[in-house]
Amino acid sequence: MALLSSVINQIIQQEILTDDLSDDDLADFCQAANLAYRSGDPIISDQDYDFIYLPALKQRLPKHPLFESIEPEGQSFSEEKVLLPEPMLSTDKAYSWDEIRKWIERLEKSATDIGLAYVDIQIKATPKLDGFAGFDDGTRLYTRGDGKKGSDISRVFERGLQVYNDSERGQGAGEIVVKKSYFKSHLSNDFEYPRNFQASLIKEKALDQKAQQAIADKAALFVPFMQLPIWLGGIDTLSTQFEKIVTDILATVDFDVDGVVFEVTNKSLKTQMGANRKFHRWQIAFKENKDKAQVKVLSVTPQVGRTGKITPVAELEPTLLSGATIVRATGHHYGLVKEQGLGTGSIIELTRSGLVIPKINQVLKAAAVDIPEHCPSCGEKLQWESDFLMCVNHDICPAQVIGKMEYFFKILANNDGFGIATIEKLYEHGMRKISQIYALSVNDLSAMGFGEKTSVNLVNQLKRSSSEQIEDWRFLAAFGVVRMGLGNCENLLKSYPLNAIFGLDLEQISAINGFAELTAQMMVTGLSAIRPEFDLLNQYRFNLELTSLQKDLAELTHHLSGKKIIFTGKMSGSREEMKKQAKSIGIQVVSSVSAKTDYLVIGEKVGQNKIESAKKFGVEVLSEKNYLAMIE
Repeated sequence: MALLSSVINQIIQQEILTDDLSDDDLADFCQAANLAYRSGDPIISDQDYDFIYLPALKQRLPKHPLFESIEPEGQSFSEEKVLLPEPMLSTDKAYSWDEIRKWIERLEKSATDIGLAYVDIQIKATPKLDGFAGFDDGTRLYTRGDGKKGSDISRVFERGLQVYNDSERGQGAGEIVVKKSYFKSHLSNDFEYPRNFQASLIKEKALDQKAQQAIADKAALFVPFMQLPIWLGGIDTLSTQFEKIVTDILATVDFDVDGVVFEVTNKSLKTQMGANRKFHRWQIAFKENKDKAQVKVLSVTPQVGRTGKITPVAELEPTLLSGATIVRATGHHYGLVKEQGLGTGSIIELTRSGLVIPKINQVLKAAAVDIPEHCPSCGEKLQWESDFLMCVNHDICPAQVIGKMEYFFKILANNDGFGIATIEKLYEHGMRKISQIYALSVNDLSAMGFGEKTSVNLVNQLKRSSSEQIEDWRFLAAFGVVRMGLGNCENLLKSYPLNAIFGLDLEQISAINGFAELTAQMMVTGLSAIRPEFDLLNQYRFNLELTSLQKDLAELTHHLSGKKIIFTGKMSGSREEMKKQAKSIGIQVVSSVSAKTDYLVIGEKVGQNKIESAKKFGVEVLSEKNYLAMIE
């Protein structure tokens, strides 16, 4: 269900903080902002998207499609989409040196796997253009589209657009950009952002005079990535001169840039690292936001979440930071409030980078703190659970009950009309459970004060939500059990069918890969608590798409099933195909040698470290030929 424009505006104006958004609303907003940006009409700044909303979404839903697949350009082209000459993947992003360092560690590990010496790893750095991506095959120019198919926009070259450095056509991937100095002097009064102007160049409508003049002046250009200025060096130089390299690269072009792209140039290492559906693993873009401000706290307000956690929200003196006015920021939890002295009159250092944004970096001047003793929603005495202040009145606390009901419909995401205003009105008329809402008739809703048309629509939406197919893991996640978000629910249902999970014990859940004992215990407790409500809702026969169960190793008959194996070195065929075949017969393919590893399968040009590790742990080393003989 898409967000209403009024809600989007509240988010943009900071009237609704990131922490106050449900996972689905945050995802919807990111998609709306991304689509607007790619349409050349951004609704928020690049800094806000890169350092506030996208990182927050990645923290909550790391497997969201925005991170798993190429997001399409926002243009509504009438042309039929055509297959690109080459896939145009996105670029993974890093926001700190620590993330770049971890990427380098992955490079080193992959290099070791193929016997490439550390000193031979070569890295290239180029400016990351903030333009409109395209692919030029010499005959046609395509939009990036979804990374596989795009639209033919060759008309921009027919309109006179030139290639950067007066070079030839057909240099592959690049971006349509406008010179920063030219935009400032000639276009800034007519276009809010360079992105708006760049998007106007490719639309089907006739160009206006300013666009035609920019093309004639060679201020608007297609810049192939291979034409960009570069820095080239080894890992040691990158590590010791990182900040200087970034500063120097950012100043090399007269175009809007929003970061620096680092990539490996060694072909063998590129092949080894490969790509996922979203981006190449041998490439990463570094983006940072250093803006900070000292801000006075006007007050600290407690807010009650659906799980009972009390979150302190700092109300701030309005402060302009990174292009936006900040009026509120989360204090995370009351342990920090008490420890740092976050209270009325305190001075904080505020930034807009990090995973929880706007972010209070530190309290510069402490003040007296006000720790609430009772829940602001139900009046129940609050309890400390580690650093968190909690209301444990889970079944009666109005804020928690309303929050859980609203959360259910948001996670289901196949209904309209059940936003916070509707849920609050239903609560006022005695609704405390989702099952009670599904039992309502048009007459019931009309008696509560809903209009006749609204009542009919709400009942129809309830029917829609039970008849329209949704994934079983989404339905389970909608109950809001702690530690049972979308990812964990999907993982659970890959091992056990939905009708069996309520009988699972601690040992069975903790045995599933990815579930620690503490998480498993919370899931057992949570499933027991929602069982009655789950059974009541089951009566409405929701149309659930069942998750495919993973094949049980016990059902596999191959003698290597369950064995842990590492493949390293250059194989005679595709190593990825070898891994797929191994997994198909129950072999566990791992990436590092340990005492639990059973076999190290080696090809050509194997790094000595892997073999030495195998000897150290007593792991049997097999040649490719011997391994293939074993699996046959």
